[in-house]
Amino acid sequence: MSRIFSGIQPTGDLHLGNYLGALRNWVALQKEHECIYCIVDLHAITVWQDPKGLALNTREVTAGLIASGLDPKKNIIFNQSAVSAHAELAWVFNCIARLGWLNRMTQFKEKAGEQKENASVGLYIYPNLMAADILLYKANYVPVGEDQKQHIELARDIAQKFNNNYKTELFPMPEPMILGEATRVMSLKDGSNKMSKSDPSENSRINMTDGPDEISRKIKKATSDSELLPGDPKDLLSRPEARNLCAIYAALSNKNISAVCIEFEGKQFSVFKSALTELAVSVMGPIGVEMARLVSDQGYLDSVLKDGAERSRVISNKVLSEVYDVVGFLKT
Repeated sequence: MSRIFSGIQPTGDLHLGNYLGALRNWVALQKEHECIYCIVDLHAITVWQDPKGLALNTREVTAGLIASGLDPKKNIIFNQSAVSAHAELAWVFNCIARLGWLNRMTQFKEKAGEQKENASVGLYIYPNLMAADILLYKANYVPVGEDQKQHIELARDIAQKFNNNYKTELFPMPEPMILGEATRVMSLKDGSNKMSKSDPSENSRINMTDGPDEISRKIKKATSDSELLPGDPKDLLSRPEARNLCAIYAALSNKNISAVCIEFEGKQFSVFKSALTELAVSVMGPIGVEMARLVSDQGYLDSVLKDGAERSRVISNKVLSEVYDVVGFLKT
């Protein structure tokens, strides 16, 4: 059975983009693959996190995974910092990866912006930790969004260089897995920007904890245009907000955008938004209710993470031991 690994940051406020771009796909994957899902709290502290907030967010994200349909008995769900092998392998990879590789990583440039001289070293080298996350479990596939493909390419480069340097075949070449109609869900206010929990406008996103009234209000206020919906999705290429809403509808209804365009051809956005609201409430509403129930049960969430960490160590400690043997570290 092939192995899946993916991670999600515990920065709070899981939203529709997280669900459609990742969580829903993870639920489907658990039926056919061995799946390991990590709440990447080590990655989170590459920028400042309030300690109490980080702990709360870690539990909230765990609740979101389970509420979305991930079975903690079937899958391994854990927080990254609980498994020290992630940080240990990352150091080995810091000594394998080349500066030129990291200099090409576009996400650092986007996150650091003009303040790159003041950015943390962790923010610069975190792609090496991401490679360690994946390769520590010899994952075959990594479900990611389009904007993360570059990190998988780096993980492959690191794996290949490690294997070549030490004349081994220890690490496989992981493959990115990009799934679904809405792999990159855009803001409800600006179709050119990705839906993000860091956007100051709450109206830019539908949170997984939003109730029916909030979902309805946000969709009603979502930016659209005055044109009727087309029958051909190619006609949406110059209409980013319209395309985004159609892609969301397609993903929530398990259809492709072409089918959505045919269904609503010639309709006004008021009609389409009404249908989208009904659909979004029917899909996201029960998830929000279950998330709220789980968040109130801290003991259960902590037990899930503890069990997941213990199960992940069985795999990760073995692989790390193999790495240390190959590198030549003494075990005293």
